[in-house]
Amino acid sequence: MKTISMTDAKNDICTIIRDAETQEVIITRHGKPAAIIVGFHDEDDWFNYRLEHDERFLKKIAQAREDIHQGRFTSLEELEKKTANKRLQPTRLPKRQPRG
Repeated sequence: MKTISMTDAKNDICTIIRDAETQEVIITRHGKPAAIIVGFHDEDDWFNYRLEHDERFLKKIAQAREDIHQGRFTSLEELEKKTANKRLQPTRLPKRQPRG
C-alpha cells in the first residue's frame, strides 16, 4: 500500500494510476487518509470490483447462504439425477398444423 499527499497526487496522477494497478494508493489531506485509489489490471478486475460492491448482488449471496443454512437447496447429486432423467426421456415435437 502506498501513501501520498493530495498535493503530490495532483501533480503526478498518471504515476499514481499506474501504481494503483498493483497496490492500493492512499491519498492524504493534512496527513490524514482522505481517499483510496484502487486500480484495475484488466476488465476482469473491474468486473469483480463492481460485483463485490453491488448491493443487489451481495443481498442475493446473503439470501443464498441463508437458504443453504435452512436446508432449502438442491444437492449436486439430485440435480445430476434430474438432468440424467430428462436426457433419457424422448422429446415429443408438437403436431404440425395444416396450412390453410
